[in-house]
Amino acid sequence: MKKDEPPLDFPDTLEGFEYAFNEKGQLRHIKTGEPFVFNYREDLHRWNQKRYEALGEIITKYVYELLEKDCNLKKISIPVDATESEPKSFIFMSEDALTNPQKLMVLIHGSGVVRAGQWARRLIINEDLDSGTQIPFIKRAMDEGYGVIVLNPNENYIEVEKPKIHVPSSSDSSDEPAEKRERKDKVSKETKKRRDFYEKYRNPQREKEMMQLYIRENGSPEEHAVYVWDHFIAQSAAENVFFVAHSYGGLAFVELMIQREADVKSKVTAVALTDSVHNVWHQEAGKTIREWMRENCCNWVSSSEPLDTSVESMLPDCPRVSAGTDRHELTSWKSFPSIFKFFTEASEAKTSSLKPALTRRSHRIKHEEL
Repeated sequence: MKKDEPPLDFPDTLEGFEYAFNEKGQLRHIKTGEPFVFNYREDLHRWNQKRYEALGEIITKYVYELLEKDCNLKKISIPVDATESEPKSFIFMSEDALTNPQKLMVLIHGSGVVRAGQWARRLIINEDLDSGTQIPFIKRAMDEGYGVIVLNPNENYIEVEKPKIHVPSSSDSSDEPAEKRERKDKVSKETKKRRDFYEKYRNPQREKEMMQLYIRENGSPEEHAVYVWDHFIAQSAAENVFFVAHSYGGLAFVELMIQREADVKSKVTAVALTDSVHNVWHQEAGKTIREWMRENCCNWVSSSEPLDTSVESMLPDCPRVSAGTDRHELTSWKSFPSIFKFFTEASEAKTSSLKPALTRRSHRIKHEEL
């Protein structure tokens, strides 16, 4: 006999779920100290999945809080000129993101359920905050004097309940004899009653029908990247802009490059991709973009080889090296130290290549003044 599905009603706080993050940043049950259990109820996969998703929503809010309280980032609403009533999203920025004259780091996560500040929900729930969130990148970047901007490329729409549309019933039609109409209505009411009873007790519950209201100029990860570039990154004072882009975030970066090639080349010093899913052929990136990527990008890919070992590429774009893990979602965390080293080296190379030109320029200015 089929089990009744329990109500799809879940707590809206970590405490309600009886979970908390310990001092190592691991999610543990308050009473038992055990890690999160997905199969909380046997044979009820959908219910377990809904419970996991409800916990995921709480995790998202929890990470947002950490970005503001722990990392001192500011939450900035977008579109910047949004009216009171239109759908809005947001990004996070350090206090000096637009004014830091030296360095700015931009973080872009992959596709799916993750939101600003996360690399992988699965890692946050099953492993720890360090591997699953962007917080270690943000803290180290700030310690090393970078401004920081955290994108939110999957927050593309808000969901609202669909308005109920009144469908005229047969009783609204006046062509039928009244007696026949009444009999028909009675039968359809009985059928509905039986169906509701059956669904209530035997089938999974029906969920509310929702509709999506897209956020202006931020309706996709690609649109979002271009929007944040135009309104924030391009306006920043930083001499050197660095990107860390995971998975679909790499595709969004390449799309940004295609649309803003000259601007990106003049402002971006280096790009660290982690298991990026971009494709220079499918995305029709031109020769000049591919050449720039070969010089200024590096993709840390999932591989069983040791960290930073060169990995063969089928495509003529940026160098690929091992992230030191064969798990896609762990590539950002595992390549963390190498990415900062890569950025430092790129910065130094740019500075040393500029020095002779700067000296020549200052010579010329002196002569002109004389």
